[in-house]
Amino acid sequence: MRRSSSPAPKRDLHTEITQRLIQAIEAHPGEPKMPWRNAGRPLWTPENALSHTAYNGINVVNLWVAAEMRGFSTPVFATYKQWQELGCQVRKGAKSELVIFYKEFETEPNPEDEGDDGKRRVARASYVFNAEEVEGYEAPPAAESLGPIARLASADQFMRHTQIPLVHAGDRAFYRPSTDTITMPEEGLFTGTQTMNRDEAYYAVLLHEAIHATGHNSRCDRDFTSRFKTEAYAAEELVAEIGSAFLCAELGITQDTRADHAQYLAHWLALLKEDPKAIFTAASKASEAVGWLKRQQPV
Repeated sequence: MRRSSSPAPKRDLHTEITQRLIQAIEAHPGEPKMPWRNAGRPLWTPENALSHTAYNGINVVNLWVAAEMRGFSTPVFATYKQWQELGCQVRKGAKSELVIFYKEFETEPNPEDEGDDGKRRVARASYVFNAEEVEGYEAPPAAESLGPIARLASADQFMRHTQIPLVHAGDRAFYRPSTDTITMPEEGLFTGTQTMNRDEAYYAVLLHEAIHATGHNSRCDRDFTSRFKTEAYAAEELVAEIGSAFLCAELGITQDTRADHAQYLAHWLALLKEDPKAIFTAASKASEAVGWLKRQQPV
């Protein structure tokens, strides 16, 4: 009697991509870079308006969150006094953001510790205001446009069917829950990266924001506050980037798992290093988000 061959197991594309992303992260992918031009100032890291130095540590996360929640498109901050030194005036009623800096002082070294040089650091709090809340600040001139990207019909159609409002303005990509809109930088600002051309980069960022939009309470109603506490924002970023990687593969935008995705994920995973299951939780939620977006497509 002839035995029938067993059907081949169904390919789990999402699991494959997640595993490849983890492998890329473990291989130390490097620092993430935004794949679009800005007006001569860092987009990824907020900077101080007076010193032009980048904020670091937890301050970067605090100011990112502030920009996301309050819709700032300019990553430039300074204290009230620093803005005055620049000839600018903080508007009445403007809300400040907390940053932490460390002041170094010297004391007597511990004779029992050969490595003690006597230097100590103490944390100090400071409060800064975004450039968009001051008068008299002139932003650098707009970056030169590279012109429109090459459109990808399948991705454009996919996004249209989601019915999530999309606008192009400024030089920052974000989803704003209060208006339920995605804002993207102008197409002409996209430059691409070493592993993605500018067309691929545009759609990867757009899909990242589309995944964020699925967190709205009218869609997947995603909330990580109870699961990740103060790191809920980092967890949501993991979901958005993993979901973007899934969709880039499914829509044929990129053929392989890109280093860009791994770089971005590695950055946020550092904030969740005490939770080894974080990336798997995020991947599961990313699959749910992708599923919602796909259900909006015509049969």
